[in-house]
Amino acid sequence: MSPTYLDCNATTPLEPEVKDLLLHFLVEEFGNEGSRTHEYGARAKQAVQKARDQVAAVVAAKRDEVIFTSGATESNNIAILGLRSAGREQEKRHVITTAIEHKAVLEPCAALEQEGFEVTRLPVTSGGFVEPEAVQTALQPDTLLVSIMQANNETGIRQPLDRVAEILADHPAYFHTDAAQGFGKDIETLRNPRIDLISISGHKIYATKGIGALIVRRRGYERPPLKPLAFGGGQERGLRPGTLPVALIAALGEAAEIAVRDHAKRRQINLRIRERAMTALAKLNPRFTGDLSRSLDHVINVAFPGLDSEALMLALKDLVAISNGSACTSSSYSPSHVLKAMGMSDDEANACVRISWCHLMPEVDWDVIVNRISGLR
Repeated sequence: MSPTYLDCNATTPLEPEVKDLLLHFLVEEFGNEGSRTHEYGARAKQAVQKARDQVAAVVAAKRDEVIFTSGATESNNIAILGLRSAGREQEKRHVITTAIEHKAVLEPCAALEQEGFEVTRLPVTSGGFVEPEAVQTALQPDTLLVSIMQANNETGIRQPLDRVAEILADHPAYFHTDAAQGFGKDIETLRNPRIDLISISGHKIYATKGIGALIVRRRGYERPPLKPLAFGGGQERGLRPGTLPVALIAALGEAAEIAVRDHAKRRQINLRIRERAMTALAKLNPRFTGDLSRSLDHVINVAFPGLDSEALMLALKDLVAISNGSACTSSSYSPSHVLKAMGMSDDEANACVRISWCHLMPEVDWDVIVNRISGLR
């Protein structure tokens, strides 16, 4: 019997309705969206347009503001590196981000730095969030971009995007958020019209890997002046060329619509799981990571006295699938840059594990897990 999957921040299972639609477009409606001469192409185009509407509706954007990509990593790269030409032309070469961003934000920012841009990486509190006042202090007249994630992938801690949006109200800097973890879960935050650029991934909201989007909001009639990173074909308003993966796009659209439809029901299930987990784990004198009042409903980051994460995961591998950091950096055994930025020592960071669940998971026997952990001491 397989262990219970509790690593939904890394990737989620397919929602059954999404799987059915995915297979329909893989097997039956397999036309190319760019084929304009026959009905297969027309139906594919209709499916893509419907998906744009579904994704846009989650964040109160417009259909033509949705650019399909391969996922949040590509979206982050387009959002950040796509602004460098505008930065040079406007002599705005300052970027603000945080020390706890995903590598898909930190590394494009580092690439800009190598090209002569100034990058300010804001510290975070021990609670795992950036203070809005730090953004205010860091702003300069030549600030081109502020990039702050919606919720951290390792801790689940939500960042104060609404407050940052208020601070940026009278500043022309573009505001980008990596919303891979929060899209479709923390819904109202992303509907703030001051957020110019939003990166999302399908496989975090019960769709597939290999598909995502960048929402590019207009200010009045002007779009952020993004330049493409790749060329050939002109698809997606010239920002992301290549044949559109219609089946993956349709699946993403369906997942986005279901996320809004079932938001309250999913939240209730996730909070019930959270309560049971916290009650059971409390017997082990755990150290929870970050300000839990700011956490997403479906994730906790925790350490247990006297145990490091590798030993813990090994001992539990037949019971549950959990992780000790970002899936994108799991091949690295260095302490988490997120937890270090929160003020942890190497040993403290190396003791932490992430437990993340969803509404599709079977019932978890937390007492069995607690008994197994107790036996390790």
